[in-house]
Amino acid sequence: SFTEAAAVPVAASTALQGLRDVGKLQAGQRVLINGASGGVGTFAVQIAKALGAEVTGVCSTRNVELVRSLGADHVIDYTRDDFTRSERRFDLLFDLAGSRSLTACRRVVTQKGTLVLSGGGGGRLIGPLGRILRAVTLSPFVSQSLRPFISTPSVENLLTLKGLIESGKVAPSIETTYRLEETAAAVEHFLDRHARAKIVIVT
Repeated sequence: SFTEAAAVPVAASTALQGLRDVGKLQAGQRVLINGASGGVGTFAVQIAKALGAEVTGVCSTRNVELVRSLGADHVIDYTRDDFTRSERRFDLLFDLAGSRSLTACRRVVTQKGTLVLSGGGGGRLIGPLGRILRAVTLSPFVSQSLRPFISTPSVENLLTLKGLIESGKVAPSIETTYRLEETAAAVEHFLDRHARAKIVIVT
């Protein structure tokens, strides 16, 4: 549908690029997605599974079943458990939430693993920029690959996503829709940080 199609381009492209192009995810690897119930995260869980990875998603209690339904092999409820204290190690950590420090995140990444930073929080003055600068500065001196990135538009990626969607391996997850005249309410919904999956404006 047009509504489902509207949910795809930016979020799904970000997930695909972060996992495949930046994170170099391979079949059989372990990936942890922090922010698995968000707009990008819901696509990331499905794309990681389509790439043959073992997927662990991190989300809040109310979103555990959603993330599990998307195909995650394991789900960590961050209100109960701190994923950075896990004894498991991951080949790739795709951090969409920025809810833990760089040091804490590195703790659960394998010695030669990759930490991909996309979005998330940060300090009050410069937001996530400080965290990104620390990652760029530190990466040449550690065995792990610390890689901030910003998604860029690509026709090729959209065609890849089209194939994944038509094959049934990926499907947009939409929490709710708003009519065009309700756009202000939709933005408020998004900014309150409680939104899950995608919010779509319809006409």
